Amino acid sequence: MRLDVGLREYAITSAFHDMRFRPIVQSELPSLSCSVSLLTDFEVAEDYLDWEVGKHGVWIEFRNERGRRETATFLPEIAKEQGWNKVETIDNLLRKGGYELTITPELRRSVTLTRYQSKKAHLSYDEYMDM
Repeated sequence: MRLDVGLREYAITSAFHDMRFRPIVQSELPSLSCSVSLLTDFEVAEDYLDWEVGKHGVWIEFRNERGRRETATFLPEIAKEQGWNKVETIDNLLRKGGYELTITPELRRSVTLTRYQSKKAHLSYDEYMDM
């Protein structure tokens, strides 16, 4: 997907279709800001511990308790902000991905992990209007 197309699509999705939040309205625009993380340098890791907290984002793929393939991701800053180590991050990703049973070392070892980095940009509404 081209970057300009993706930014447009995801801006609309996050503003109006993210079920976690009510859609934004025009009167809110002056109080809004926008942050975009461009994900780069994707690498399949050797194992679930082959990444650095604060440097890499992590995307995992695993089989849930019914054998269904699930995925989940955290941006690079999430583990550091939460104070998680690598194992805690993987466990939280498994929960985010819907895994409900006891998390075991065997399950962690079965995870396919892709690490990535990101470049983040931030713009306030006022900065946007000044462009």
